[in-house]
Amino acid sequence: MSRLLLLDDHQVVREGLRSVLQAAGHDVVADTECVEQALAVCSSGEVDVVVLDIHLQGVTGLQVLRQMRALGLTVPTVVLSMSAQPHHIIEAMRLGALGYVLKGSPSGTLLQAVTAVANGTRYMDRSIPPVAGYPGTQGGAAVDPVGVLSTRELQILGLVVRGNTSAAIGVQLGLSPKTVETYRSRLMHKLELNDLSALVLFAVRWGLLESP
Repeated sequence: MSRLLLLDDHQVVREGLRSVLQAAGHDVVADTECVEQALAVCSSGEVDVVVLDIHLQGVTGLQVLRQMRALGLTVPTVVLSMSAQPHHIIEAMRLGALGYVLKGSPSGTLLQAVTAVANGTRYMDRSIPPVAGYPGTQGGAAVDPVGVLSTRELQILGLVVRGNTSAAIGVQLGLSPKTVETYRSRLMHKLELNDLSALVLFAVRWGLLESP
């Protein structure tokens, strides 16, 4: 089982989380609303997983993730939030969070997320609503992206969601920018996605976007 740090600005929430996590066999090393204390505990090497709220008093969880990254702290982190806003999810994952769980989900979802990220695996709460077709549907049935996309399309998808331009991708893969654009349009059509934000969410949801 894992050693955990809880960072949330509501004591009653921390107490509830501690109870659930300890009942499942995890060791809650510390729970706090103080960012400085949380960073110090992370720096001590005594924590395996951080459970972090995205809305804190006077600071955001995203800012905490930035501070952790700046300090070189690579403790696997689960963001626990009321927000299912795509920009929050995308930014959290880009800043290094491995898991994202909604506060309205069953406690078992958080336990699954903690176990997954402790093992270095991404975890996305399945109750997060679809955004622009994410994670990709055809006729209402979920589609496996590995089965839908070709190897080249998956390769280009990975480069696109990391911010590469068509020209830059073309240089890396030995393709013309026009050919890259054709592949990009084709893969987005297959996945029924309409914009870059939806594509990034898709990549995160299916584990196609590695930690930064």
